[in-house]
Amino acid sequence: MRLIVGITGSTGSIFGIRLLQILKDSAIESHLVISKWGARTLLHETPYTTDYVKALATCTYPDSDQGAAISSGSFITDGMIIAPCSMRTLAAIANGQGDNLIHRAADVILKERRKLALMVREAPLNAIHLENMLKLSRMGVVIIPPVPAFYNHPQTLDDMINHIAMRALDQFGIHIDATTRWDGMMSTGGVPRTERQ
Repeated sequence: MRLIVGITGSTGSIFGIRLLQILKDSAIESHLVISKWGARTLLHETPYTTDYVKALATCTYPDSDQGAAISSGSFITDGMIIAPCSMRTLAAIANGQGDNLIHRAADVILKERRKLALMVREAPLNAIHLENMLKLSRMGVVIIPPVPAFYNHPQTLDDMINHIAMRALDQFGIHIDATTRWDGMMSTGGVPRTERQ
């Protein structure tokens, strides 16, 4: 399997990083592009360097490289996830503007009818954001905001990040159990079942 990962300048760099950390130990080939503002946000929000993050991927490309392999439909991939996806990137994709390699690679995914998932990150959302998301959703794009789940009783921020990353990878048929999945068994009082047994 071959998956493109884009990291843009919205808050939430850790989601793209965690996806790459999970994929690193799998048999899945990852192709990474970090936008200029994605790199800056990553350094501001996380303890990781861009060199560390790039080393997690199988291949990396500068966001200015419009001649990269992933800018062509003849380069076969199983899809692309942008995590996090800024509203600028969302708008560029929705309107076919290929200003950088992330935008161009997403455009290729759309034209080739491959899976595109956008981990959009903004709050509150205005009408332009919502219209762009609806437009892309109607084209088959998966809009997957990084919304935490609480039914699995996360104990740490890492638990929440792992769950969101795992659910995003599920969209591509990549089912790696990075955290506890819902099994239909309810607990009460906010105490995880494992602690009650």
